[in-house]
Amino acid sequence: MIPDAARRLWALPPVPDPPVRVWRDWALVGLVVVGATLEVTLRKDVAWPVAAWVMALVLAGTLLWRRTHPLTTVVVAFSTVIVVDAVARATGTTKEIGLGSMAFVLLLGYALYRWGSGRQVVLGSAVLLTAFTLGIARDWTSVVETIAAFCFMAAPAVVGLVVRLSVTSRARTLDAVRLREREQLARELHDTVAHHVSAIVVRAQAGRVVAGADPAAAAEALAVIEQEGARTLAEMRTLVGALRGSDEAALAPTRDAADVPGLAAIDPRVVVERTGRLDDLGPAVGGAVYRIAQESVTNAVRHARSATRIVVRVVGDDDAVRCTVSDDGEAAGPARGGGYGIAGMTERASLLGGTLVAGPTDRGWLVTAELPRERLRP
Repeated sequence: MIPDAARRLWALPPVPDPPVRVWRDWALVGLVVVGATLEVTLRKDVAWPVAAWVMALVLAGTLLWRRTHPLTTVVVAFSTVIVVDAVARATGTTKEIGLGSMAFVLLLGYALYRWGSGRQVVLGSAVLLTAFTLGIARDWTSVVETIAAFCFMAAPAVVGLVVRLSVTSRARTLDAVRLREREQLARELHDTVAHHVSAIVVRAQAGRVVAGADPAAAAEALAVIEQEGARTLAEMRTLVGALRGSDEAALAPTRDAADVPGLAAIDPRVVVERTGRLDDLGPAVGGAVYRIAQESVTNAVRHARSATRIVVRVVGDDDAVRCTVSDDGEAAGPARGGGYGIAGMTERASLLGGTLVAGPTDRGWLVTAELPRERLRP
């Protein structure tokens, strides 16, 4: 278990961040320079004031690279601290060798855990602990102060880790939202295009058959084709408006259960029956009922061989609304259950807390959907 966790940590990718030096970085560097200058001017207990001032100025430059090169900045800064500490030990000085303004190096620990990869975090943590251990060994006082010093050093790293987890979680949530929106758009595009184009094709075929013998019937077929084409364009404009973020885009379903009888215009074999409470359905449930019925009828018209009757029944009661679509054609092979239509209908029903079952019967194909009247909350 532990080796697996260690491998996952080692392979953790870095968090991308634009390699742009923002004004805050330069302002922070300026504050460090001013603070270091004031310290070496006013303080008398610094062992090597000029060297400490130069070191503070040089290390301040790591603040500009902490996002894009977190490990490198940690190694440079804390290795410098370790080397200076070793030189101080060798010379036996008892004065302070660093400046208080150099506490900015703790921000590099924040950057390491905020933007570094897993490999960088592990290696950088080793550098931080080494520098801390050497510093405590040189200025040991008590266990309490040692614990306090460790907490002080680790606090920026903990904050960086918390921020990283928060940002990552939000990014994943946004990705999930975008995925749901794409799935919804895919369903709406599929339902709109498949339904209306199927109606257009069926009417065009019928019009071609009767064109010679009954021009009036052919003209009627052309009128239906024109209507279906206009509806298709209208719904496509709605979807494109939603994609573009238009304020006028209708994001709620454009059809509901009251529009189900209009499906009979697709084909003369379609019969629609509506009973029970259907007038007060919410827009989500009503839109789902219409789309499920629409997709089921479209599939039946396309694939139900030798079908003479396609029946759509929508029944509403106090708790739920049920939609069934059946035909008496041949339950022909994978074409009836393939594609994205049934998957989209099942997903619609599931998102609303309902169920959908589709499959062949003794004669034909049956789609049964049951949706709660009130959309269930997760």
